[in-house]
Amino acid sequence: QVQLVESGGGLVQAGDSLRVSCAASGRTLSSYAMGWFRQVPGKEREFVTSISRNGGFTRYANSVKGRFTISRDDTKNTVDLQMNSLKPEDTAVYYCAARSFAWGSTSAYDYNNWGQGTQVTVSS
Repeated sequence: QVQLVESGGGLVQAGDSLRVSCAASGRTLSSYAMGWFRQVPGKEREFVTSISRNGGFTRYANSVKGRFTISRDDTKNTVDLQMNSLKPEDTAVYYCAARSFAWGSTSAYDYNNWGQGTQVTVSS
């Protein structure tokens, strides 16, 4: 099992940028496709983005396309989410997730390793 820890969340204003990171321990991330999800109280966990095991393929939710960028550094065992032009509707707890397949998935049920989440709040 791989252990995941997110960091970098915080309170920002609309239009600002923020970078959240996911650090892994226990196993190398190069064995996993990775994803970022987000959740607000009372709603289901929502897909944000994913990256394939080799980093060659990424996928984004329409709501973040063009504003968010996922990247991975397997030498550091980290996956980052760069968020630009943030909007109040981006406010959520952001979770990173690992999937022991080559390809990412938009379904939270396909990921079997999760971090504890980091809060991102965007004020208007």
